[in-house]
Amino acid sequence: MSTVEKVDKNVVSFEFAVSADEFEKGIEKAYRKNVGKINIQGFRKGKAPRKIIEKYYGPEIFYEDAINIVLPDAYDKAIEENNIFPVDQPEIDIKGEISKDNGITFTAKVTVKPEFELGQYKGVKASKVSHRTLKKDIDAEIEKMRERNSRMVSVEDRPVQKDDIANIDFEGFCDGVAFKGGKGKNYDLTIGSGQFIPGFEDQLIGKNIGDEVDVKVTFPEEYHAEELKGRDAEFKVKINSIKVKELPELDDEFAKDVSEFDTLEELKKDVKEKLSAAGKEKAAHETEENVIKAVCDATEIDIPEAMINSQIDKMIRDFDMQMRYQGLNLEQYMKYTGMTLDSLKEQFKADAEKNVKTSLVLEKICEAENIDASDKEVSKEYDEMAEQNGMKVEDIKKYVSEDDVKERIKTRNTIKFLVDNADFK
Repeated sequence: MSTVEKVDKNVVSFEFAVSADEFEKGIEKAYRKNVGKINIQGFRKGKAPRKIIEKYYGPEIFYEDAINIVLPDAYDKAIEENNIFPVDQPEIDIKGEISKDNGITFTAKVTVKPEFELGQYKGVKASKVSHRTLKKDIDAEIEKMRERNSRMVSVEDRPVQKDDIANIDFEGFCDGVAFKGGKGKNYDLTIGSGQFIPGFEDQLIGKNIGDEVDVKVTFPEEYHAEELKGRDAEFKVKINSIKVKELPELDDEFAKDVSEFDTLEELKKDVKEKLSAAGKEKAAHETEENVIKAVCDATEIDIPEAMINSQIDKMIRDFDMQMRYQGLNLEQYMKYTGMTLDSLKEQFKADAEKNVKTSLVLEKICEAENIDASDKEVSKEYDEMAEQNGMKVEDIKKYVSEDDVKERIKTRNTIKFLVDNADFK
């Protein structure tokens, strides 16, 4: 075990070695990996003995590949022996000469988890959140159900009104020249929804099916397309059809159609129970967030930039996946919003720093209080994951390790410990 030296804020350096025996094993593996590519006169390709190749090209021919073979395991062993917790890729150099007889000595410099003292975490003052389910909440949820079960009805005997769905063809021009992305056919536009540029939808009110309308608008200064910001434009619009959304009557028949209940009162009672349960869960989560914030605010940590950057990269990958579920990708999103990767990273930075700090604080409290995950809790967690994903437990275990499950439970138990010991007065 070598001496670990702190060389900078959250940066340490240390030495570790690969013995002559281990280096020899690495050289032999490198020889086997490369022998098929080497031609030596008098031998068939790939059949030259190692000693002949080393004599012909020099013993160093396999050193680079051998080092790449032995280095990862040697580094992992060194950080484990020295209780080092890297948070970034190390800078590794070779110290002295490479020798088949003496092995290799490496020097490593790496950013590590920050050392810090916990502030107060028992009895922190925090606000307890509660959510009441009001009649207006129930009515709003019932209204959403009506919206989901509405039907579209064609209108032919009157002009366009607010809240109508007008099917239109349109093409936009600036100074008489059509611009990119300004054309559409058979587009369903809800009048008053604000989907289009301010003023566009209002100019269709009062127009009839078959009318061709010149709509004049000005693009907002904050419009996403740079070349259109603040410019005047004219749209040639044709109204193809008008439809209205017809909502079902709010009665017992509606309840039967949309649920397993026979009466509207039974449906409303069920909605209230579900909203109350969701409100209780939301309140518990927000209370936890308040406690965690109070605990983190009481602790000072000098977080390495590498940890924040790593968290930002993870958040951007998650965001990209979320965009793909919506039919976009990250590149398209940035183009549409006018953002760059750097500006997107800056947008995530504050939350990334908060997430890293929270993780570090909870981890340290978990260690300080010896909080663990029992076998029963692990088994229950696997059962719940299997049920949620419609899979067998043994299949879930192929994708989610027991260590990951334990860490998840330990974090949850740590948060519960903090909430149970918080001061909500």
